[in-house]
Amino acid sequence: MGLKYLLDTNVVIDFMAKNLPASSQQKVADIIDDEANISLITKIELLSYSDVEQNVIDFVYSSNVLILSDKIVNKTIELRRKHKKKLPDTIIAATALVNNLTVATRNVTDFVDFDNLSVWNPW
Repeated sequence: MGLKYLLDTNVVIDFMAKNLPASSQQKVADIIDDEANISLITKIELLSYSDVEQNVIDFVYSSNVLILSDKIVNKTIELRRKHKKKLPDTIIAATALVNNLTVATRNVTDFVDFDNLSVWNPW
């Protein structure tokens, strides 16, 4: 497929609700079919809702959840020292950078300051 992606929480939610533009809905479906990568942060966010639906639970447990390895933790620390961003966004950025992934998100502004981070906005 070429590029590999790290799906942010908002992309997963809107994909499941079929709220993405049609071309992006198909692209995200293709990404998920190829390799659904999510961060530990996204797993926590998706499963923290009190009324989480079974299809979301199934998605999370069938995804490649990238845990906080020492490399990701160290990259997060490095990024937090340089950029005063929210910790969850910094962990997602570090996860993508360490794993050479493009972040798929609606919240592009949360990630623009991170050097060498590739971001795709499906909207």
